[in-house]
Amino acid sequence: MIANVLLGCATMVACIVLQCLVVALVLLYLRNRQAARRLRGTFWESARLLIETMLILLVGNLVQIALWACLFLQLDEFSDFPTAYYHSTVNFSTLGYGDIVMSEERRLLGGLEAANGVLMFGLTTSALYAVVQALSQRVLRQHFPKLSAGGATGVHAVATAAPPAPEPPAPVPVPSSQRPPPMTRPK
Repeated sequence: MIANVLLGCATMVACIVLQCLVVALVLLYLRNRQAARRLRGTFWESARLLIETMLILLVGNLVQIALWACLFLQLDEFSDFPTAYYHSTVNFSTLGYGDIVMSEERRLLGGLEAANGVLMFGLTTSALYAVVQALSQRVLRQHFPKLSAGGATGVHAVATAAPPAPEPPAPVPVPSSQRPPPMTRPK
């Protein structure tokens, strides 16, 4: 059991390092695009950047699944890579079909892979959120400069922006027949 925990933890560390490298590469790519002034802030460009980011991060997750599948092959849990990869995908995504199971000796690795998958999908989601936040801040600064001038940016700026001040009501004219008589000064 301790050997499985150590193998699983070592594989988890390798997955975290791999996903952090992928996230760093995505951020570096986005920073270089911005530094080269190739970001125009249009809807389609923002959508394209988000799709590119999602696909790159997904490739990182798929490589991690392959890493777990290779571990299962090394431990002779499966005879071929496609089966090991399928089983690893089911574990990593916490789908848990149960149609293919590992030996009783190595079952703990499936649970560790599922825990690793939850953490890695969380890291992927947070990286995607950071990209969405950065894109929304850029669009707000570009299209709504008054809104972002107060210091708050992104979704927070929209949520906390004060509504425009209402116009004062127009005075209602009172007919002369309904006006009180003018006040006179006592002598």
